[in-house]
Amino acid sequence: MPSFADLFRRVEAGGDLETLAEFRRGLHACLQARADELFELTEALLCAPGPVRQLVDLALAVEHRRGHGALYDGINAGRIEVARLSTLLANLPVPRTGDGRIVLAVDVSNWLRPDAVTSPDRAFCHVRNRGGGSALTIPGWPYSVVAALESGRTCWTAVLDAVRITPADEVAEVTATQLRRVVQRLIEAGHWSHGDAPITICLDAGYDIPHLAYRLADLPVLLVGRLRSDRVFRFPAASVGPRGGRPAIHGPAFALADASTHPTPAVTTTSDTPRCGTATATCWDRLHPQLTHRNRWADHDGPLPVIEGTIIRLQVDHLPGNRHPAPMWLWTAITGADPAQLDRLWQAYLRRFDIEHTFRLFKQTLGWTAPKIRSPQAADRWTWLVIAAHTQLRLARPLVADLRHPWEKPAAPGRLTPA
Repeated sequence: MPSFADLFRRVEAGGDLETLAEFRRGLHACLQARADELFELTEALLCAPGPVRQLVDLALAVEHRRGHGALYDGINAGRIEVARLSTLLANLPVPRTGDGRIVLAVDVSNWLRPDAVTSPDRAFCHVRNRGGGSALTIPGWPYSVVAALESGRTCWTAVLDAVRITPADEVAEVTATQLRRVVQRLIEAGHWSHGDAPITICLDAGYDIPHLAYRLADLPVLLVGRLRSDRVFRFPAASVGPRGGRPAIHGPAFALADASTHPTPAVTTTSDTPRCGTATATCWDRLHPQLTHRNRWADHDGPLPVIEGTIIRLQVDHLPGNRHPAPMWLWTAITGADPAQLDRLWQAYLRRFDIEHTFRLFKQTLGWTAPKIRSPQAADRWTWLVIAAHTQLRLARPLVADLRHPWEKPAAPGRLTPA
């Protein structure tokens, strides 16, 4: 398999992937201070022979022509025009599903810095304790990342934006602003136009999905996200009785954990999956959360909105390893979903887990959280260099072939992972 340096020279000489060469030229233009150093650092990151364990090790790469002092100077004193680089990412080819839809995933990944007591802007990061099953809070820098997802069994994603969340930020506000910015960039780049299917956005259970749907109602997006199993929603209020009176706002309760509150579903579909047996999706239409003037709705003027949507219950026969899973609950900001829409939504949500593979690649292979950086601004620069490196891996994907030892079975074309 040719090295990345050979691939880049071939492309820049008029090879197979002109898009990669254009991105590299645009990337260099986005580097405003210490540009050559930051560019060579990205080259060294791409050409490292194995997982990046320490930042200083990249100074030994052939592609990095400067010393280790210049490496740290570029990280600490360089400057990247983030808005321009984000626009450059949005103008690249965006993955789509088989029917031409764009599916985005947003999630938070943490750069833990528990020992950096003098580093500013550290926030409490929620980390799952695998041994005890409880959540821990560890100081660090949480980053909200938006990526476009592919269809099918793959771990490739197209990272479009990353924002560090400071202690003064509210996650819902940061997410709404970030998603609005990404969607507007995709529209300006010509990836969506009037008449196209709405952009699907997949979120995990940590987000207030109805609130985000209300905030982004003016955009051509469709939100679908997972719900905690203890949530309670409401059906539409019944019509006013014969005696009149003040009309009701909320109807009967729908408790996810209480099957006695579940009436006959609106739509039910079944699908055969290769790894989990039969998947049964059931949905109930026109369900909304009962809002109160608290938290993010405390400053809302006037009556609180009724944000109706569809609740989906997904149940599979088994998980890999013959485990029997609990049902998964989803909420989507549409009403009157037909069977085709129902299947498309839960299948799109399951692709959300591909962004977890991207986070693992960033941390375990590209060494995103390996440097012991003190300044959060330096952490932002390194984060965007990792995103730029991952983007070049994605653009060079058609140029490489899998070479293994004679006793190993090579991967089929198109099945290579980023690592």
